Amino acid sequence: MIKFLYVIIMNLFRAPYMIPKMRYQANHPEKYSESTRYHLVRHAIKLMKRTGRIHTKAYGEENLPREGGYVMVPNHQGKYDVLGIMNVHKEPCSFVMDKNKSNTILVREIVDLVQGKRLDKNDVRQAIQVINDMAREVSEGRKYIIFPEGEYEFNNKNQMGTFKPGSFKAAVKAKAPIVPVALIDSYKVFNSFTLGKVTTQVHFLKPLFYEDYIGKKTSEIAEIVRARIAEVLEQYSFSRPY
Repeated sequence: MIKFLYVIIMNLFRAPYMIPKMRYQANHPEKYSESTRYHLVRHAIKLMKRTGRIHTKAYGEENLPREGGYVMVPNHQGKYDVLGIMNVHKEPCSFVMDKNKSNTILVREIVDLVQGKRLDKNDVRQAIQVINDMAREVSEGRKYIIFPEGEYEFNNKNQMGTFKPGSFKAAVKAKAPIVPVALIDSYKVFNSFTLGKVTTQVHFLKPLFYEDYIGKKTSEIAEIVRARIAEVLEQYSFSRPY
């Protein structure tokens, strides 16, 4: 939280230029391609990283499917999670987030630039529509990030909660690859008391293709994906220096 406030304050001088530019491009997707808008988001992330002395290392980029849409499923650690993934994911991608947290300054602009989905957790009908829309777009080739934990604990020390099976419904409907993503130390950026230099890791793990999970329940898929991410987190916890 300290670093989050620090990064915001240190970038206030850029706000009069960056926020209107982001807002304008978000409001006019007919003028700006998905790649152009995504490039602007990644530029904003780069500025925040530079100010906050944030470094993100990517592993397993060769595991990302080369063609078509897919759904990335990471563990959830904090406000930096989506930014960290987008920072190292070169092709345009979008994400699903809690509607109640999506309308603050800068967050609103990023969601709209990538045409993200706002999920109302108290509206079942709206949630179903989000899943259906996401499935259709993934079938058409878009890439999405969705967090099956839904929530995260402050300063969570790379711990995971349970994975909600419903988070996998869009991928199943689209018969699309599911890419497990292991985030390490992402919580340290904006959801801890750290102020100094931070290095996070994004691990793109081997995907589950449709033929790998066909016939399985979403609860079974959730456990498989969670186990793969947990293995990476456990390896890190045993290998890091003390």
